[in-house]
Amino acid sequence: MSERFVSFLDSSLADLDRRGLTQTVRVLEGPADSTVVVKGRRCVQLASNNYLGLTTHPRVRAAAAAALEIFGTGAGAVRPIAGTMTIHEECEAKLAEFKGTEAALLMQSGYTANVGAVTGLLEPGDLIISDELNHASIIDGIRLSGADKRIYPHKDLDALERCLQQSKKYKKCLVVTDGVFSMDGDIAPLPGIVALKERYGAALMVDDAHASGILGARGGGTVEHFKLHGKVEIQIGTLSKALGAVGGFIAASARTIELLRRKSRPFLFSSALPPSVAASVSAAVDVIGAEPWRRHQLWENTRFFKEGLGALGFDTGASETPITPVILGDSKLAGHMSECLAAEGVFASAIIYPMVAEAKARIRTIVMATHSREELTFALDRFEKIGRVLGVIT
Repeated sequence: MSERFVSFLDSSLADLDRRGLTQTVRVLEGPADSTVVVKGRRCVQLASNNYLGLTTHPRVRAAAAAALEIFGTGAGAVRPIAGTMTIHEECEAKLAEFKGTEAALLMQSGYTANVGAVTGLLEPGDLIISDELNHASIIDGIRLSGADKRIYPHKDLDALERCLQQSKKYKKCLVVTDGVFSMDGDIAPLPGIVALKERYGAALMVDDAHASGILGARGGGTVEHFKLHGKVEIQIGTLSKALGAVGGFIAASARTIELLRRKSRPFLFSSALPPSVAASVSAAVDVIGAEPWRRHQLWENTRFFKEGLGALGFDTGASETPITPVILGDSKLAGHMSECLAAEGVFASAIIYPMVAEAKARIRTIVMATHSREELTFALDRFEKIGRVLGVIT
C-alpha cells in the first residue's frame, strides 16, 4: 500500500481519536426489538428507528417469507433493464395511497430517494432553498444537482422568504425541508412554508423519513398532520423506520414520478429492492392501518420518557416527537456516557460530528411503541445514575 496513503489513514484516525470522534458500533445478537442482546447481555434499546415494532410483526414477516418463495432473493438488475416485478408496483400503489399522492417510486434507501429526487428534478440554472438542519442526503443531492443553493437558518420563515425573493431570476425553485428533523426531533413549520412557496411560485419537497407512520390521523406524515394534501409537490419516505424494512420512496404526482423514472440516476443505475422487502412494506402499511394502537402507544411512551428525562434535569432541546436528544455539547462526554449506559443495560448511542456539529454532541434516544413501562422506567433510572456520576445533572 502507498506510504502516503497509509500516512493519511493514520493521521486522520489519530485526529478523530484526539477530538473524541470515535464511534462504537455494537453488535446485536438478535432482532431490533425494544430490547436487544449485546455481548450476551440484554439491553433496553433506545437507538432504533423501529418506531412501531414492525420488524418482527408476524404479518410483516410472513409477507416477506411468502414473497421470497415466489420471487426469489433479488430483482436481478435495475428495473428499466431487467423489468419490474408486480410486487414492486403493488407496493408503490400502496405507498401512494398511504401518502395521499397519485404515484410513488421505490428507491434503494431513503438516502438515494433524496439524492435521486433532487438531482432528477434540479439542474444548473435552478435554485434550491434548504433548511440548515436538513438531512445529509439532501445536502449531497444539492451538491450533485449543480443548482444554486440558499441555506436558511433552522425553521426561520422570515429568512426563507428572503431567499424566495431572490428566486424569480431562476428557471424553477425548490424548497426542501425535513418533516421531522432527525437529530432534534422537532417538526417543520409546514403551513408557513407552504404559504410562502405558493406566494413565490416555488415547489416544495418534504423529507418525511421520521414522520411517516408516526404523525397524522392515519400515520401519513407531516402533510397529513397539517392537513396539507395537494399542497406539497414531493414527499420523501424511508422504509427503514416505522415501516420496519429497508429502502426509500418518492411520492408525488404521476408526471413527477414519470420524469424521475426517466432521469433519476439511483433508479436507473442501481438494482431494485429485493421483492421480499416490497412485500414486507406493503404488509407494514396494512398493519399501520389495522393496528392504530401502536401509534397511540408510541406517543404515550414518548410523553412518559420525555417528561422523565426533563424532570431529571436533562436538556432535551426542542423535541416534539419520539426522537428525544440528551444534549451534552462534548463529543468525548457523549461517547463516555453512551458506554456507561451500555454497561448498565441501556443501548443509547452517542451522536457526534459529522452527524451533528461538534458543539452539539448528544445521546439521541428514540422510544418504541413496544417498550413496556418497566423498560422505560429502568432506562430512566440508569440515565439518572450515570448522569449524576458524570455531572451532567445534579
